[in-house]
Amino acid sequence: MIKSAFSTKKALSPARRQLLELIQRYRFCEIKNLEIRGGEPVLDPVPLVTEEIKIGAEYDPRPAMSKDDFLLQAQIIELLEHIDRVGDGRVAVIEVRHRLPFRVVIERPASGDAR
Repeated sequence: MIKSAFSTKKALSPARRQLLELIQRYRFCEIKNLEIRGGEPVLDPVPLVTEEIKIGAEYDPRPAMSKDDFLLQAQIIELLEHIDRVGDGRVAVIEVRHRLPFRVVIERPASGDAR
């Protein structure tokens, strides 16, 4: 299990809880142009969300959305750790699959260090 400062929903800042709830709202989507200030997501104005809907598929309800607190899954924790490292900047895209972050594209000025 990943050890992190944020391991439960209640441990998150209000902005991070809002981002978590946005991710959980859509089974498959892309969240685009998410501003980050001081390592916190800025959700005002709300980022653009492009939802992917598969015709004929059955979609399960969102059980975690109704819970006040629960342990965060590793993918959520990893996304939040990436957001911490951004500091001030922009997350171009968070790709969500099965209500979990799958891929993240971070915009930043080019620097000499390759990662």
